[in-house]
Amino acid sequence: MRLTAALNGRHHQAALNTFMVVVLAHWAEHLVQAWQIWVLHWPRPKARGLLGEPFPWLVTSEWMHYGYALVMLIGLFLLRPGFVGRARTWWTVALAIQFWHHIEHLLLLIQVQTHHNFWGQPVPTSILQLAFQRVELHLFYNSIVFVPMVIAMYLHLRPNPRELRAMDCSCIGLPVGSRGFREPVPTGA
Repeated sequence: MRLTAALNGRHHQAALNTFMVVVLAHWAEHLVQAWQIWVLHWPRPKARGLLGEPFPWLVTSEWMHYGYALVMLIGLFLLRPGFVGRARTWWTVALAIQFWHHIEHLLLLIQVQTHHNFWGQPVPTSILQLAFQRVELHLFYNSIVFVPMVIAMYLHLRPNPRELRAMDCSCIGLPVGSRGFREPVPTGA
C-alpha cells in the first residue's frame, strides 16, 4: 500500500513520466516495424523493429510480448489511483482495453508453451488475429490503449476546480498533502 500511495502521491509525476518512456519506446518498435513493412516493403518476417534487428529472437519471443502487455497492465493499474474525475474515466478505459490486449497475448503465450495452436491455425493465433494480421492488430491495440491514456493525462494536468480539490499528487506543481483544496506553491519571493 505504501508503494501505491507514493506512486500516486508525491511520485506520481515521475512514475507517469517513466511509464510513458516505456510506452513510447514500445510505440517506436511498432512504428519502425510498420515502416519496414509498408514503406521499405520488407517481407513481414524480416520486419523486426528497432531492437529486433540486433536481437531477432525478441520479435519471436512470446514471453517478451506477454511481459510487455503485463507491464502495461500493471502500470495502468498501479497509476490509476492518482487520477480523479474525467481523467480517471479515460485512464480506466485504457486499463480495460489493455486487460483485453493482455488476454490476447496470454492466449498466444499458452499456445507457444503447450505447442498447441488454437482454432486449427498453423501458428499461434489470438482471437482477433482470426480476422486481422498481427502487425496491424497490435498497432490498433496500442493505439486504442494509448489514445485514452493521452486524454487522461491531458485532463489530469488540466483539472477543473472539483477535480483539483480531489487531487493528491505531484503532477500540477501543487504540494502533496491531505485531500482538499491546496494553494499554489509561491514562486520566488
